[in-house]
Amino acid sequence: MTVMAIENHPDYNSPAALKAFLDEKGMAMQKKFGQNFLINQDARKKIIDALQITEGTSVWEVGPGLGAMTDEILSRGSKLRVFEIDRGFAGCVRNFFSDYAEKNLFFVEEGDVLKTWKDALETTGLPDRFFGNLPYNIAASLIADTIEKGVRFERCVFTVQKEVAQRMAAKPSTDDYSSFSVLCQWAYDVKPVCDLGGANFWPRPNVDSRAVVFTKKQAFPECKNPELFMKMQRSLFSSRRKTIKNNLTQFLSNSEAADKAIEKAGLSPFLRAEAMTIKELLNLSDCLA
Repeated sequence: MTVMAIENHPDYNSPAALKAFLDEKGMAMQKKFGQNFLINQDARKKIIDALQITEGTSVWEVGPGLGAMTDEILSRGSKLRVFEIDRGFAGCVRNFFSDYAEKNLFFVEEGDVLKTWKDALETTGLPDRFFGNLPYNIAASLIADTIEKGVRFERCVFTVQKEVAQRMAAKPSTDDYSSFSVLCQWAYDVKPVCDLGGANFWPRPNVDSRAVVFTKKQAFPECKNPELFMKMQRSLFSSRRKTIKNNLTQFLSNSEAADKAIEKAGLSPFLRAEAMTIKELLNLSDCLA
């Protein structure tokens, strides 16, 4: 049986109620943290449905704010750890969900998640799910950081700026295809959940958002040296209009070694990274290794 949280949080669907609560507490939304509340209850439920959580599922949530999504996750019986950089919001969710905390079902990690997630991983181990409404300025950094550290979650759901979501799922030879696309799709199958216009949030952002689901690849494309692969593919995309011969030569500081690797991989030296599949990039990396 799921335990319900105490009802002392504001109405998450009402901008007026949220504003009144913040005013009463002397708190303000901080633009530098990319803070926006999802005020559409149906959208919140749809996004949490995509997370596929059940009783006992362990979840990490980035940026709970005042706990609208937190409330939905906890109501489904999860064991939840939230990462919150804003001290005011951290204090609020500690209060709102104190009964869950007493039952060891809710924990708050205060501070910058880019700095704290690794310590949390060492302390508590890998959770079943990773979730967050990620601000533009940390979305790519956080996701790339976990993948580059060899950490892959069974399932993630992120709400991000729509253009970031497009980069996550972009295919070769498209404008959005990038080193970040390769990294995401190397580790996960990436699919959209729903698009969210600005009216779904308060304060209303000037950009559209998209919720995406990452499912851990069961047949993970292995390579001889993952660290080399990640560095190499980032280097190949660093100057998009240059050929892989030029970028690989710069990466290796050796034109002859670049020629040999490209030839061994069966690729044209005039190819550009933006036209290469993940399989081709992995193969080139293995030829270097």
